[in-house]
Amino acid sequence: MTSTPLTLAAAADASAAAVTPATGAAALSWLLIAVPAASAALLLLTGRASDRWGHWLAVAASVFSAVLGTVILLQVLGTDPDERVLSVHLWRWFAAGDLTVDLGLRLDPLSLTFVALVTVVGSLIHLYSVAYMAHDRDRRRFFAYLNLFVAAMLTLVLGDSYIALFIGWEGVGLASYLLIGFWNTADAEDDSAVRATSRENATAAKKAFIMNRVGDLGLLAAMMAMVSQVGSVAFDAVLPAAGDSAISTGWLTAMGFFLLLAACGKSAQFPLQAWLGDAMAGPTPVSALIHAATMVTAGVYLMVRSAPVLEGAPTAQTAVAVVGALTLVLGAVIGSAKDDMKKVLAASTMSQLGYMMLGAGLGPVGYAVAIFHLLTHGFFKAQLFLAAGSVMHAMGDQVDMRRFGALRTAMRVTWVTMGIGWLAILGVPPFSGFWSKDLIIEAAFVGQGLRPWILGTVALLGAGLTAFYMSRLFFMIFHGSPRWTTASDIEGEVHPHESGWLMTAPLIILSVFSVGLGGLLASGDAFVTWLEPVTGHVEHHEPVLAVPVIMGLTLALVVLGALSAWVMYARREVPVVVQPGNALVEATRHDLYQDAVNEALAMRPGQGLVVATTVSDRHVVDGAVEGLARATAGLGRLVRRTESGFVRSYAGYMLAGVVLALIAVLASRY
Repeated sequence: MTSTPLTLAAAADASAAAVTPATGAAALSWLLIAVPAASAALLLLTGRASDRWGHWLAVAASVFSAVLGTVILLQVLGTDPDERVLSVHLWRWFAAGDLTVDLGLRLDPLSLTFVALVTVVGSLIHLYSVAYMAHDRDRRRFFAYLNLFVAAMLTLVLGDSYIALFIGWEGVGLASYLLIGFWNTADAEDDSAVRATSRENATAAKKAFIMNRVGDLGLLAAMMAMVSQVGSVAFDAVLPAAGDSAISTGWLTAMGFFLLLAACGKSAQFPLQAWLGDAMAGPTPVSALIHAATMVTAGVYLMVRSAPVLEGAPTAQTAVAVVGALTLVLGAVIGSAKDDMKKVLAASTMSQLGYMMLGAGLGPVGYAVAIFHLLTHGFFKAQLFLAAGSVMHAMGDQVDMRRFGALRTAMRVTWVTMGIGWLAILGVPPFSGFWSKDLIIEAAFVGQGLRPWILGTVALLGAGLTAFYMSRLFFMIFHGSPRWTTASDIEGEVHPHESGWLMTAPLIILSVFSVGLGGLLASGDAFVTWLEPVTGHVEHHEPVLAVPVIMGLTLALVVLGALSAWVMYARREVPVVVQPGNALVEATRHDLYQDAVNEALAMRPGQGLVVATTVSDRHVVDGAVEGLARATAGLGRLVRRTESGFVRSYAGYMLAGVVLALIAVLASRY
């Protein structure tokens, strides 16, 4: 499906769609957030008393939100498209001068799409985690953090203003920090390796937290600009003003770039993507939740929700597309050189988010397809991460793919379900990724001049690279010869086996979505039509290349990438020990030295400033203060000596004073 851009006025009409008070189940939408949040608080406050049953309480809370979210979704689906934007007023937060901030919820096709993704995928991850974390001593705390994560993400997508969005935005940042660094403690009797891993996990959590704070500055700056120009941060005030040209192009451009900075931090887009690979330090269900349904999707949501702002700022909108295109290639290249199974999937998420950001930067032609790919990706990426966790469970928590091979014989269910996720992310028909990612590629070829050729070619290249590195992962894990028997550095003996039903059942359920969701929602442009109350109606338009040609080129590159991986990693023997590569390979193994660049541009100048400030403080400020103190003390000692207590001394002081006074009088006369 490809389309021509909306006019700015049409985008404004979409943003200003009639908002009606919610009734029925929709009026209870606050429970979507309240129940998992209350469950998290209860688990944290009850302590060890809830260790035996706390995880099931967390599962029940998440399932409750999924059921209620489904009921609300069906209610909204049953209404007229013009009445699909509902509101729930909660309370007035504060009023300061002319600025009044009310907190409420906005139920529309965009927010409800995220509700379905977050609650359904989140519930399956909760169920999976019951078995995955069964022997962890802090399982109760883990589930409390999971529920906090779900509640924060639902706050982010359901809030009816940027300030409500920001509350959820910070909430997912906090929850990710707690979960990425979940295994950050070591007992006194633990060996040095365990203690080192704990420190690395804590460092990874801090890295994600700090890099996301950089993005937060962008969102705060955008809200300040909104208050300056509109006097409000409510969607119903800001977005229509942006669409009606009530805000100047200059201010809209500034807002657009500020929002892009926020999205780059949260959705791991260049140049703020370096934290995403390190975030694999957390338990695997955390990785699945972050990458599939919560934190990293928030930036894409922000871009599409702020569509009228981007429409009024073509420069910022182009920047969104460029950042997305650059990130999708960057993630794909990095994923091609990683041997850590989870870090390959992390790079994959970065790349797929790049596709979504590219779609969001294409204007109205890409908004709906960006969210479509976000939705399908959420299900098959959760499936891929949970399947990776099943492999880790069978292989003594190993993540190095060079030490796997031939696991298909021991893990049939995991092999089949991960294979379905693999085919979905490759975009092989009829799996869901084919329907969503191909739409972004087609949309990238819509336009005039060189832009569609450049962006479309990049999107095509990303499809081929995706096929290569994801096939490399799949073949190295499940095909070829078994390599765990020859890996001398694996601690202990491994016996590959299939995981229990609590871990395989979510994989099977996710497989259903990975197979059928894309085709179902693409039928008759059903999903694009569903989002029209938010994104507006878009007329169809042909890209610069015919759609069958684009589809043929995409599938050809996918087949070429998969066959290359088969020849290199399934037909040939994979070395257990990492082999040195050329300069490009070594660069990609080190994430193209992004950490070194960040340190050179941000960390080291900051450290230099701290050192300079310390020296200045020590030698200038402290010197002046200490010098004044010494002078005052010396003066005090001098004055103290004049206070001898002898009358003759005081008489001498008086005589000296009289003499000095007479001299002064005489000097003034002559």
